[in-house]
Order: sequence, then structure tokens, then C-alpha cells
Amino acid sequence: MTPKTRWEKLPEAELLRRLTPPRGRIDMVLDTDTFNEVDDQFALSYCMLSPEKLNVQAIYAAPFFNENSSGPEDGMERSYDEILRLLGKLGRSGEGFAFRGSRSYLPDGNTPVDSPAARDLAARAMARPDGDPLYVVAIGAITNVASALLMEPRIAQKIAVVWLGGHPTSFPTAQEFNLSQDVPAARVVFDCGAPVILVPCMGVASNLQTTLAELKACIGGKNALCDALIEIVRDCEPDHFATARVIWDVSTVAWLINPDWVPTKLTHSPLLTDDSRWAHDETRHLIREAYYCHRNPIFRDLFTKLGSLKT
Repeated sequence: MTPKTRWEKLPEAELLRRLTPPRGRIDMVLDTDTFNEVDDQFALSYCMLSPEKLNVQAIYAAPFFNENSSGPEDGMERSYDEILRLLGKLGRSGEGFAFRGSRSYLPDGNTPVDSPAARDLAARAMARPDGDPLYVVAIGAITNVASALLMEPRIAQKIAVVWLGGHPTSFPTAQEFNLSQDVPAARVVFDCGAPVILVPCMGVASNLQTTLAELKACIGGKNALCDALIEIVRDCEPDHFATARVIWDVSTVAWLINPDWVPTKLTHSPLLTDDSRWAHDETRHLIREAYYCHRNPIFRDLFTKLGSLKT
């Protein structure tokens, strides 16, 4: 269903300016289904350990539903608890910083799901000065972000969304876990005209693989956070022999830290069909889409920062 909201689109020149990779320090929020698998924990830690580039203002728990939850609400609650656990290992309180998100997916493309996260994002974005967007880094189902946009459509001109979702727009399918959980929410984000930096999964973020052996060699014993991350990866597989794990959520953070590590191109905002396929219309506004991830410099930076934490 196409959203009925009449979005006020940015002028093309301003949209292009905001789609230009940032080079200075930026303000951001992180929207994460942290308990879904193992990569969100790395991405959250990477954000918090990169203050030279990222001023993290809030973290939102996103819903998810897979073998690690009994439903979207349970997934969100488990993610919220995991956020607090990780913040504790980082020496940071979650009070006024971590927010519970949506307890369900969007029922359609026009009805927001109320939550503390969506309300905080709407208020925080509206408080931004014109021309200084709040970067919204989303690494799960994009329900919270779409809900905030539907609650307050004007924030489409106040934010820039960096989302790990779907597959490359040249692929025959967009069907991927983050996107497929809430297709109406994805449509809201692609239709609203906000600057979107899309980091697709297969063939792009999927380059970011590591192994338990590498993790032990690079960050093992460095601090409590490193040991906790290694434990999460260790417990996710019964057998780690000749097995790599994708840590693809860190791709979004890496693009903000050094856009050269995650090269991108401009393309027209895609349309999503009911069966989660991409459709294309060259009259639509532009977004930026990543087409590769340089694995080695990203992991070198991530492992260096993780290992430098003093606890």
C-alpha cells in the first residue's frame, strides 16, 4: 500500500548535498535489533568507540522475530536488555539514552506504531537546526524510523537514514531479513524523500566476514567487552571449523567513519513490490547505494578500537 502522507521533499540540490558522504563529526542515533544475532553488538560497540567521528545521542531497540524471540515485541524487549548489557560493559548508563521501540510492525503504510523510540526520534529530529541532519543508523527492521516519519512527516527534511536492508537494487529480489520483516515501513522510508544511504546485504555488506579464531587472535583477553563479543560469536555456532561469520551491521558505521571504505553511487529511490522485489522509476528522487565494502581496513579499525577500551 502506498503511504497517503504528502511528503514535502527537499529541493534536489539540498538532497544531493545531504547525500554527500560526511567528512566531519556528525550527530547520530542507532536503531538496532541487538539480540537478533551477533553483528549488532559489534556495530553498537563500534559506534560508541568512535567519538572522533560519531556523537551517538540515543540508541533505539528495534523489533525482530526469529528463533531468538517469540515475536516482534519480545524481540524488541530482548534487544533493549542487550543494549543495556553492552552499555554497561562500555561504562555507559542507558538512562535517557536507550529507548524501547515498536512492539509490532506497521499494520500498513499509513499508521505509525507508537513507542518511546519513535517519539524520541521525532522530537530529536525536529529540534535540529535547518541544514544539519541527524544521521539515523538503522540495522534492523526499520519500523521505529518509519513510525517517527508518519508521526511527524517534517522530519524527512531533518534526518539522513543509513540503513542495512535488502539486497542491491540490481538484484532480482530485495527479500532479506531486515526489509522483509516490515515492507510497509521500508516503503515509507523510500517514499518520503529523506536522504537515504542504503547498504545492501548480499555482495556488499556480506564481505564483512570474520572467524572465531581471528577474533580470539585480535581482541581476545583485551577487556570484558571483547571477551563478551567473542563469547556471543562462539555460542552462535556448534562447530567453528572452517566457518566464517558475517558481521555486516558494522558496514553502516564504517561508511560514516570513512566513506572510502564503503563506496557508494547515486541511484533513484526504488519501489518495493508486494513480493519484496525491486521496481524502478527514474522520475523518483535520488538515494545513495553502497556497492562494496573494503573488509580489511574496516576490521582493522573495529578491532583496534575494541581492543583499546579500558575497563
